[in-house]
Amino acid sequence: MQYRTLGRTGLQVSSLALGAMNFGTMGRTTQDEVTALVDAAVESGVNLIDTADVYSNGESEELVGKAIAGRRDDIVLATKAGLPMGDERNHRGGSRRWLTTALDNSLRRLGVDHVDLYQIHRWDPRTGDEETLSALTDLQRAGKIRYFGSSTFPAYRIVQAQSAAREHHLSRYVTEQPSYSILQRGIEGDVLPVAEQYGLGVLVWSPLASGWLSGAIREGREVTTSRSTFMPQRFDTAIPSNRARLDAVEQLATVADEAGLTLIQLALGFVTAHPAVTGALIGPRTLDHLHTQLAAADTVLSADVLDAIDAIVAPGTDLAAHEKNDTPPALLDPGLRRR
Repeated sequence: MQYRTLGRTGLQVSSLALGAMNFGTMGRTTQDEVTALVDAAVESGVNLIDTADVYSNGESEELVGKAIAGRRDDIVLATKAGLPMGDERNHRGGSRRWLTTALDNSLRRLGVDHVDLYQIHRWDPRTGDEETLSALTDLQRAGKIRYFGSSTFPAYRIVQAQSAAREHHLSRYVTEQPSYSILQRGIEGDVLPVAEQYGLGVLVWSPLASGWLSGAIREGREVTTSRSTFMPQRFDTAIPSNRARLDAVEQLATVADEAGLTLIQLALGFVTAHPAVTGALIGPRTLDHLHTQLAAADTVLSADVLDAIDAIVAPGTDLAAHEKNDTPPALLDPGLRRR
């Protein structure tokens, strides 16, 4: 396992981190299964676990909390808030009122008195940077969080938040958690350079592109990834963007074979090769999934392999741009761009 410094924090974190989105109802995992996954990950050198309040409506945090009991100080514990927790309109976003409540709820579910990294799950266009950063700074000073970061922020929002922190003499985001994979490379043109400029740690999610790079999705095979059951449109090869992904996967599989690697090793080795990336979040549901992903922990891709990847998916290219999750609200809601 490789270890890297998380931005300018001084924290040493593993290059592969355990993502807990599949823990609980969403991934159909029990407490015993989650504990076994955490045990195996930690034994293999993983020291960062990332969850969120919204994952299985809080169940993921509860399962993680029980799994790390007795070894809390050995783990860099990260969680997130901001996405809707129910139908109540104020149980979401980046307001002081909600973040204070959401963090207390997360700490209770996790069974801890603080988290190491508290992340804003998505940019909240209804709340100003000063409001959110002020609340996070106060929670940090209260000892409930050690650091805070953002997730899936567009590059211009990262810059504006950094400027707001300086202007109002507040603590700043020290990490960003964007989506990044061989098939979704758009952040190479803006988010990753900005993260490097501001010294942010970068923890990338979906490095296997929702299963497209797991090796399970190939030409002529039935799609078996669990996400195809609740996101079928992402795997319908009649859709042009999905056809493009499948064509790329077939070519990438050949590159992996010629390099003596699995497709998973190629995919994880690619994202962790970028100088701006601190680590990649893996999200296994089973021990078999975990072990095949941990096999990439020390994968280093040669320049020839990286060049071959560039020839298949050009740098800065998103094969499914509509799945970026950071599209400005005015492009999604007609009411925000029409009078």
